[in-house]
Amino acid sequence: MSWINQYKSKTVSVEDAVTVVKSGDRIFVSGNAATPSLLMNALSHRASELIDVQVNHVLLLGDDPLSKPGMEGHFSHNSLFVGPADRAAIAGGYSNYVPVHLSQIPALFTDGYIPLDVAFVHLSQPDEHGFMSLGVECAVSKAAVESAKVVVAQVNEKMPRTLGDVFVHVSHVHNIVECSEPLKNLPASKGSSDTEKEIGRHIADLIEDGATLQLGIGGIPDAVLAQLDGKRHLGIHTEMVSDGVVKAIERGIITNQKKTLHPGKVISTFVLGSNELYAYVDNNPYFELHPCDYTNNPYVVSRNEKMVAINSCIQVDITGQVCSDSMGSVIYSGFGGQVDFIRGAAASKGGKPIIALPSTAKKGSISRIVPYLTLGAGVVTSRADVHYVVTEFGVASLHGKNLRQRAEALIAIAHPQFREELTASLRIQYHSTLAHSE
Repeated sequence: MSWINQYKSKTVSVEDAVTVVKSGDRIFVSGNAATPSLLMNALSHRASELIDVQVNHVLLLGDDPLSKPGMEGHFSHNSLFVGPADRAAIAGGYSNYVPVHLSQIPALFTDGYIPLDVAFVHLSQPDEHGFMSLGVECAVSKAAVESAKVVVAQVNEKMPRTLGDVFVHVSHVHNIVECSEPLKNLPASKGSSDTEKEIGRHIADLIEDGATLQLGIGGIPDAVLAQLDGKRHLGIHTEMVSDGVVKAIERGIITNQKKTLHPGKVISTFVLGSNELYAYVDNNPYFELHPCDYTNNPYVVSRNEKMVAINSCIQVDITGQVCSDSMGSVIYSGFGGQVDFIRGAAASKGGKPIIALPSTAKKGSISRIVPYLTLGAGVVTSRADVHYVVTEFGVASLHGKNLRQRAEALIAIAHPQFREELTASLRIQYHSTLAHSE
């Protein structure tokens, strides 16, 4: 049977497609801009027929019908990265969070730690050979497709055909649901704040010509990209490609020519931004998407010389411990790829791992550099992994420093209104080891 005939025979209504899910199943749904809303909505309509279906995923975008009130007992999330869609379900105790490095998630599926019965993925239309692309989100989806007993594909004519290790053949899927739906977007940037611009300026000063960058989402990465004029031959090896990356390419700042791994290519595991960004990466050989056990593998990351990893967090204590996934004991996000890239950049020749954050939160009322992490807060990046911490007040270089030196460097970049308080805490907290040491 030709792939065209296979495709036609597997194309069903969305209602029929989701009948493959049974009570007690472990399912996967792709995330980010490839969140398969059509399939999730159809599955939610079967809630009364289903009990104890576990939903595994990374960041979901948009409305999540499977975690709404009334779904308890029918569906529970086993979240590998928590976002707005499932945060309330996690906090309410009827869904769960798995702390795990993004680079390690594919092996949870392929090695059977989380066996999958059904995978819901969001794909591009097939090419002339019957291969569909994972489009804007490769990440952990390829491993889910390869591991699940049944694969259900939401095939969207508006999904870009990205290139790289992202292809799924028609023969590998069981049910296909065709659609024409706009992809999820990031809200248009309102521009970086003055604080973020100052942080961006400090980070830009650390970036050398020929460096390869990893950046995430938000005002700080945007501020960094906006302040790189004059830099030459920068490259990208990252988790996420945003609109800011494309703007930097068009400004001639990012050329990828000096990369020591994949020269001439932007390497990423997902794309998230505007429709213009999605059109830009469509069938564009300048961009390659790969599963995150490749893009985020610290060894692979480290093969990029002058690798600069820029990540944010919620709190840093005065010894350099970094909390990024929780506010106290309340889970807010996840490990993601922070430690993957921090360790990869640290092992890179000339690399620079950077943690960046505004010095305060809640309109300046609390310091984000603290004597102790909030009770219940988890350490995502250990103090032994932290090299540079940047706020709007400067750069603290911590690698190779003792506890007293670390505390002094971090207090120096805290907001001035909290420095005296932090210094007093330092004397009390480390009375024997710090206050009286040379």
